[in-house]
Amino acid sequence: QVQLVESGGGLVQAGGSLKLTCAASGRTISPYTMGWFRQASGKEREFVASISRAAGNTDYADSAKGRFTISRDTAKRMVFLQMNSLEPDDTARYYCAAANDYGFPRLRIQYDYWGQGTQVTVSS
Repeated sequence: QVQLVESGGGLVQAGGSLKLTCAASGRTISPYTMGWFRQASGKEREFVASISRAAGNTDYADSAKGRFTISRDTAKRMVFLQMNSLEPDDTARYYCAAANDYGFPRLRIQYDYWGQGTQVTVSS
């Protein structure tokens, strides 16, 4: 079992930045592809970014490309999402997830463990 806890969310003005952190406990995250999803009010949870086991490969949703950067510190069991140039449409609850998958998982069903999320609100 892997327990995931997100932090770093908050209220920021459009154009600002936030860095989300996901801290894992219970097991090492080294076997897992790690991902970030988000869910805005009244909408489906959607893929944002993922990073492979060895941190050599990343995958981003089109909405995140060029603005968000995912990274991981496997030794510290932590995953990060640096978000720059934030827009009001980025307002959502952001979730960290772990997938026992060798590819670039983008579907919720591909992820085995989830955190409770952290709220990001971007004001215009």
